[in-house]
Amino acid sequence: MTRGLVIGKFYPPHKGHKFLIETALRAVDRLDVLVCVLASQTISGDLRQRWLQEIHPEANVIQIEDIGEDDNSEVWAAYTKRILGWAPDIVFTSEDYGDAYARFLGCRHVLVDHDRHHVPISASKIRSNPLAYWDFLEPCVRSYFVKRVCILGAESTGTTTLTQDLAEHYKTVWLREYGREYCENLASAGVDLWSYRWSGAEFTHIARTQIELEVKMAREANRLLICDTDALATGIWHERYMGSHSSEVDAIAAAHRPWLYILTDDDIPFVQDGLRDGENIRKWMTRRFEEELIRRELPWMKVSGDRAHRLKSTTQKIDSLMIPRLQES
Repeated sequence: MTRGLVIGKFYPPHKGHKFLIETALRAVDRLDVLVCVLASQTISGDLRQRWLQEIHPEANVIQIEDIGEDDNSEVWAAYTKRILGWAPDIVFTSEDYGDAYARFLGCRHVLVDHDRHHVPISASKIRSNPLAYWDFLEPCVRSYFVKRVCILGAESTGTTTLTQDLAEHYKTVWLREYGREYCENLASAGVDLWSYRWSGAEFTHIARTQIELEVKMAREANRLLICDTDALATGIWHERYMGSHSSEVDAIAAAHRPWLYILTDDDIPFVQDGLRDGENIRKWMTRRFEEELIRRELPWMKVSGDRAHRLKSTTQKIDSLMIPRLQES
């Protein structure tokens, strides 16, 4: 059995790494991939390990401590053999250190795309500007860098319309409000929502599910993910129906921070769709959203006016934040 080795920081993994690992997988019977991790790195080792294992299920991905000594191939070779319990038959790299590292390991070195002709990218470039190098990332990695835009608002203030308009404008995906789906399911089961007695556990479930769906949908997004509500909004709905705030929902919201919030004003007519019961409290809910966005020091803007004006105002704001990030550093 031929054993191969690929070692690196994978900070983050990109298509250059993918090309390297796929080249190695074709050449050996077993491939170990070592992910070198420092505590100071902003992307955790656990996450990088999971990404690589998902991208390359045939490989054995191991997370190890980065011991430094970047220029000391002899130390790294000894450390590698201690980690693995053996020396590989072939080490695959795209770096200059590969020859010395392989020599101290006592194995053959295969240099892969050293000059980055096949995949012209580096992890440092991606870290400096991930949106500009989007096409070099796999979906699971893209989900980490996606910019989340969350649309908030009281009932019948155009949140879903603006969400869909933004997704179409930016050629990306949008996430539906799970709380709405939850209510529709109750109504379909014959529940009278007008007299329904809510429980705090339901709001916690709605907040958690909304975040779970967002994490999944982020893999499909084109740089931006447009979300129709989030856990912060669920907390306001808890206040409305339960008369108090929820510490559980607040904790979920606190751990989740979108890139930008858009608050829709209540300056458009209320439209009854059979499920809405908040016509008379739209101003209260709008004010509570404003208070929470300010209290939590979150990035946000408020949009008013007709559909076209709201879309124009929002895209101008997003473009002012996005365009510099789409340009190469």
